[in-house]
Amino acid sequence: MNKVILMGRLTRDPEVRYSQGESATAVARYTLAVDRRFKRDNDQQTADFINCVAFGRAGEFAEKYFHKGIKIAITGRIQTGSYTNQEGQKVYTTDVVVEEQEFAESKAASDSQAGGFQPVGRPAPSAAVGDGFMNIPDGIDEELPFN
Repeated sequence: MNKVILMGRLTRDPEVRYSQGESATAVARYTLAVDRRFKRDNDQQTADFINCVAFGRAGEFAEKYFHKGIKIAITGRIQTGSYTNQEGQKVYTTDVVVEEQEFAESKAASDSQAGGFQPVGRPAPSAAVGDGFMNIPDGIDEELPFN
C-alpha cells in the first residue's frame, strides 16, 4: 500500500502549468512544510519540506485557493522518478501525488498566520468563567435539550 497523509503550510504559492493538447490538464506543484514532532540533538531543522503535485481539478483548486502560508491537509501517494539534467547527471525525484486536499484551518486563522489578520469587533461573552464556559442564567433551564 502506498498512502501518504500530510498536514503543513505551503512554502510558496503553487506553480501551475497546463498540459498541451486537446484537453489541457492543470498540473499544480507546491511544497508543504510539515513540522516534526520531536527535535533531535544538534538538529536545527524542525520541519520537512515535501514536494507535492496535484493534477486536473485538484490542480485547478490549488491554483484558485491556495497561497503561501496556508495550512492544508492532503492525502496521496509517493511517486519516485529520475531524469538526466543538462550536465548529464542523473537526478532522482520524490513527489507526493495529491489525491485529496483540503483546508486545515479557518480563513481567519490562515490570514493571521500570513500577517493580514484584521480582528472583527465581536461582543465578549457576558458571563464567561475562568475555564472558558458561560454560566447559564436562571430561568432558562427548561429550554435546554439536555436538561
